[in-house]
Amino acid sequence: MSQALCATCLSAEHGSGVQADELLGPLLPALLPWLVTRRWFTHEQGHLSALNPVSASVLGTSERAPGEGGGPVLLHSLLDARHGSVAHHYQVLLGLRRSLPEELAAAEIGRAGGGRWDGWTLYEATEDHELMELLLERTAAAEPAGELRMSLTGGAPLPRGLSARALAVEQSNSTVVFGDRLLFKLFRQPEPGPHPETDALRALTRVRCRRIPGLAGWLHTEGDPQHSVVLGILEEFLPARGDGWQLAVDQAADCLDGACAPVPGLGGFTAESRALGSAVAEVHAALAEAFPQVMLDGDAVAEQVAQLHRELRDAVRQVPELEPYAGRLGGLYEDYERVVRRGPGLVGQRIHGDLHLGQVLRTEDGWKVIDFEGEPSRPVAERALPQLVLKDVAGMLRSFDYAAQQALALLAEHAGPEPDPDPAAEPTPERAAERLRRSRRAYAWTVRNRRAFTAGYAAAGGLDPHCHPVVLRAFEAEKAVYEAVYEAQHRPAWLPIPLAAIQRLVFGR
Repeated sequence: MSQALCATCLSAEHGSGVQADELLGPLLPALLPWLVTRRWFTHEQGHLSALNPVSASVLGTSERAPGEGGGPVLLHSLLDARHGSVAHHYQVLLGLRRSLPEELAAAEIGRAGGGRWDGWTLYEATEDHELMELLLERTAAAEPAGELRMSLTGGAPLPRGLSARALAVEQSNSTVVFGDRLLFKLFRQPEPGPHPETDALRALTRVRCRRIPGLAGWLHTEGDPQHSVVLGILEEFLPARGDGWQLAVDQAADCLDGACAPVPGLGGFTAESRALGSAVAEVHAALAEAFPQVMLDGDAVAEQVAQLHRELRDAVRQVPELEPYAGRLGGLYEDYERVVRRGPGLVGQRIHGDLHLGQVLRTEDGWKVIDFEGEPSRPVAERALPQLVLKDVAGMLRSFDYAAQQALALLAEHAGPEPDPDPAAEPTPERAAERLRRSRRAYAWTVRNRRAFTAGYAAAGGLDPHCHPVVLRAFEAEKAVYEAVYEAQHRPAWLPIPLAAIQRLVFGR
């Protein structure tokens, strides 16, 4: 058992790591193969050298000790996974039943080999509405069981009897909806101390920002706020037409296929993009009200630029295709520093930190901004630091480019293969002409929606991005470099998208 983790209050409900090992140890042979295939599991260079139980809290549906009545058991656990000297901490919610009903068959992980639940079936508990309802009821009670606590933002208790269902979404956390009224987001890699999303939503709820889901509460371990672990948040459920990414891709595909009127590149999503820019400006204004602002002078920006250069060097090592642009990218960063040094500085504040079309929902009440965790690859403390709002703006502008490219890819799939099966064969003149038409429309769609977004942002009182082109270009370049590393590692076929953007940025097109 890791002594460092014990010191951060990741202690077992049962009083010692040894007892946690007794509960979880017999489950690890089945748990490990499942764990390493989860989207939220981080794969480091080198093999997984150790997986150690850190804590275990047991809840059961029986009035007797959990599991004694034969009812399902909820086992909440924190695990320490080590890849050599690198450690990641994971939160898992495991269900245990003597036999698994058919509706939970897809959630099965394996069977317990020995221990208290020898022979029982182990499964992903977030898929079990009975256990998720139990978790909410027990942790939000006046005297919660075990070391898990649900702190509520309001004075009134949570509504009772809400039916739970897991959301089947592809993301790095897990989400459960209660009665279409509340949404519980489970953080799969929790860390001790304050959590950026909890802090942001608490503050934005306090200043009555209408562009976010209101925070109802947060699940955490016992202890003071600096050492307890925030395990998840409970927020208002927002019925939505869809997220910005899917809506943008669908409408872009229509426009690229010529279905938009009157002009394919001008129609479709521009009104939504303008409204989205206005909504983001509202959120930034609320964040400025809720958190302190600071003046970022030349020295502060110089530190940022030095960090950007370090990240660029690391990116070039990982993605050799960036090498031809490295010098000019560095020049964009240095231009940013020079512009700031010539003036009085720029105002920094709390921002979203990882803003893109997938982080916004289109509801009947307009656009809502969600997921305030910040960029997952950055340390938690760094995500809460004051930054320029243009960093968020740049993230959204890059997302419009991706939406157009995704629409192009979907249309190419629907068009089917070339008549000549030889991959080296040239496309037919008709196919080539259609590809060129769609490519031009994609570029026009991206430009129009970027302009609509920035116009809406400025009109709502936000900083006008057009007045700070050098700063915005530097942040777009930073984002594109980040994208290039991600694509090289996870989706190599998509690497040309950020590379094309980098080429445009460094050559001023």
